Amino acid sequence: MSIWWSLHLRREAASVPLARRLLLGTMETAGVDPDISFELSVALSEACANAVEHGGPAADADSGGEPVSEACAAYRVTAYLDGDCCRIEVTDSGPGFPPSAVSGRRPEPAGPSEREHGRGLWLITELADHVRIRNRPGRGAVVSFDKILKWREGALLKVS
Repeated sequence: MSIWWSLHLRREAASVPLARRLLLGTMETAGVDPDISFELSVALSEACANAVEHGGPAADADSGGEPVSEACAAYRVTAYLDGDCCRIEVTDSGPGFPPSAVSGRRPEPAGPSEREHGRGLWLITELADHVRIRNRPGRGAVVSFDKILKWREGALLKVS
């Protein structure tokens, strides 16, 4: 059995815990080990926070106070639980990542001067088994990550 879902969320801080709670609820219902669920939920929160902060122009700053189009004011989260793997993908419509972020090199941990910013991609790479960061030219950025799942005893989706 497999489960997948996709959310189209507004670029607002309140959307981050919504996505996280949906993921945690899905994993709990399916029977995923709580430690694995927690790690994936933290990685998802970091990817969503990045999309909220950088995923498109802000109405006041970049558009002279004009309304932002619906596409720029939103981002998408898709989660797949299939067999013993979970894949999560967060897609936004912002300017994309700088070349150093999509080079395939593992991001360095944030230094003392970056305590509030710059650690999200590093956390995602630490918590997931495989991470892919890419740009969609003229259409934003995509952060996707996979993790091998562990199951609780009697789990609904447990792979035999």
